[in-house]
Parts: sequence; structure tokens; C-alpha cells
Amino acid sequence: MVKFVLTAEEYADFRRAAQRLGLAHGAYAAEAALAAARMVNPPTPDPLREALIELMHASGQVRRIGVNLNQAVAVLNATGADPGNLLPYAAACLRAVQRLDGIAEAVRKAIR
Repeated sequence: MVKFVLTAEEYADFRRAAQRLGLAHGAYAAEAALAAARMVNPPTPDPLREALIELMHASGQVRRIGVNLNQAVAVLNATGADPGNLLPYAAACLRAVQRLDGIAEAVRKAIR
């Protein structure tokens, strides 16, 4: 077990660095310390990991939007009247797809 003390400013920098990498504080501290001990480059953001995180987030959004859109369409089919939320859900779906397109383009650039 290794313990160390940071000032508030150092801890804020440390937290931001761990968040950029998507690592827990302990995991980041271990990776950074081992990189220093081995005299190798410290952990850096992995564009593909960042893209995966974005894709997972976007996938969850699309699922939730899809459920809401299906419910609005079901009301439209059952009553013949627009429930008032059909267009906002369709617009949200379009935004989510555009976001996914942007992420796909970033992944394409990262793996070239």
C-alpha cells in the first residue's frame, strides 16, 4: 500500500487527469507511479477508449429516445392525434444519430 498527500490544487489536477483517462483515482495513481518508476511515458488519453465511452453514452441515449418515440407513435396510432411529443422525440433522435455520426468519424480518423 502506498499513501501520499496532495494540496487541494494538486488533488484537483490529479482528479482531472484521472477523469480524462476514465480511470478511478487509485488506478490512475498506480499507473502514473509505475510509469515514473519504469521511466516510461505516463498514461495518456486513448482516443479509442474515449470514443468507446462516447458510443456507450450515445447508445443509452438512443435507447431511451427510442422508447419515448415508440410510445408517442403508439398514441398516434391508437388515437389518430399527435400526442404533442412526437416531433420533439423525433428531433432528439436525429440529434443522437448526428452525434453517433460524429463519433464514428472520430474513430475512423483515430484508426487510420
